[in-house]
Amino acid sequence: MAAASAVLQSEWTKIRTVSSTVWTLASALVVTVAMSAALSALLNATFDDLSELERATFDPTFVSFSGMVLGQLAMVVFGVLVVGTEYSSGMIRTSLAAVPQRAAFLFSKIAVAGALALLVGMVTSFLSFFLGQALLGEHRTTLGADNVLRAVVGAGLYMTLIALFSMGVATMLRSSMLSLGILVPFFFLISQILSAVPKAKEVARYFPDQAGSKIMQVVPEALGSEKAPYGPWGGLGIMLIWVAAALAGGYLVLKRRDA
Repeated sequence: MAAASAVLQSEWTKIRTVSSTVWTLASALVVTVAMSAALSALLNATFDDLSELERATFDPTFVSFSGMVLGQLAMVVFGVLVVGTEYSSGMIRTSLAAVPQRAAFLFSKIAVAGALALLVGMVTSFLSFFLGQALLGEHRTTLGADNVLRAVVGAGLYMTLIALFSMGVATMLRSSMLSLGILVPFFFLISQILSAVPKAKEVARYFPDQAGSKIMQVVPEALGSEKAPYGPWGGLGIMLIWVAAALAGGYLVLKRRDA
């Protein structure tokens, strides 16, 4: 039986020595912070052009995470590559020969990748917040205001959960291309389109991205958005259920199928 520390060290080595995963994490940080800063500056300059409802429900904290839509794409790619690279390269056979305990293999990978995603997610969320608030001028808020710290920490958790969900899906599908072919349209087309359709949005609001993103809001119904039937922590809880289901599904597939 492979020692837990040795398995964790092995997974850390795999991730840090694959340039695509490192660059993807770096992209998640840079793209999110840059886009959030640009949109914060734009909204500060055009604040008077917003509708009365949008001004009344203006959420400076949520605005500072405007770049999350691109940041989560990078996290999806990171989560998929952490798992899918081993299948595409054939290294999965060697990995499972070295660590035949499949639960130890999978959850060590999840632990290492999840810790990295959490670190990058937290750095990204705090940088996005402070830079966004600096650019919002008189419309800014502070970290000490009610529920702001919860939203900033929640943004980091959201990015982490996106990566973990993607890892679970990639483990089930055993293919980077197939996983990305499903996850990218799901998050960036299907979820967004259905959330704009009157009847379908009642279902779409329980999708992981729609539910999880509520943790980043301080003002309910921010910028005129519709009220959800759950609060910030309820939304994160729904996202956690999706993540747990994806990881459980990945484990069952890994356990029952050969490499």
